[in-house]
Amino acid sequence: MDSTSQSRRKRTLLKVILLGDCGVGKTSLMNQYVYKKYSEHYKSTIGADFVTKELQVDDRTVTLQIWDTAGQEKFQSLGTAFYRGADCCVLVYDVNVPRTFETLNTWHDEFSRQADLDNPAAFPFVLLGNKIDLAIGQNLTVCEEKVKEWCESRGNIPHLKTSAKENYNVEDAFLCVAKIALENEHQEDIYFPGFSESVSEPEQRSSCAC
Repeated sequence: MDSTSQSRRKRTLLKVILLGDCGVGKTSLMNQYVYKKYSEHYKSTIGADFVTKELQVDDRTVTLQIWDTAGQEKFQSLGTAFYRGADCCVLVYDVNVPRTFETLNTWHDEFSRQADLDNPAAFPFVLLGNKIDLAIGQNLTVCEEKVKEWCESRGNIPHLKTSAKENYNVEDAFLCVAKIALENEHQEDIYFPGFSESVSEPEQRSSCAC
C-alpha cells in the first residue's frame, strides 16, 4: 500500500457539538479556532450551523465538524437531528456568570437524552469556561470547587479555561476535544445538509456572541 492510500485510510471525520447558554461565546470560540477571527458582534445562532477544521493528532489527519447550536430554549427540541452521530459534546459556560454554569445540568442531560446515550458518564464531554480574559486580576465568579465537583460527578469531564477574544487556550481546548472524540468516533455519515441557518460572520446589529 502506498503512502497516499495509507493517508486516506487514516483520515477521520469527527462530529463535535457545542452547547451552552446564549452569550457564553460558542460562536466566538468556533470562529477563533477555525478562522482566527474574533468580533464583539455576532448574530445569534438560529437552529445550528457547522464548520470544519483539519488538524493532526499523532499520525492521523482529523477533520472536526464543529456544530454551533442555538443557546435559546426554543431551539432545544431540534436537538435530536443535530446530536445524532456526535463523537464529543463541548459544554461552554461564562466564568463570570454563575447562571451559565448552573444550566449545564440541563444541557448535559438534554444532550444525553436526545442523543440516546446508554451511558452518559462514558461519553466524551469537554467543559470550557470561557471569557477568562474578563476575570484577569479578580476572583472568578463561578466557584472553582463547584466546577471541579461537577466534572467529577459527571464522569471526570475534562475542564479548560478559554478566552475566544484573546485566543487563550482555544487551540489546546479543541486539540483535547479531538483526542477525546477519537475514542468515540462513529463510522456512519454525520453530515446533515439543509440544517445550517445561522450566520457566522460579524453582524453589527447584534451583540450576542452565542
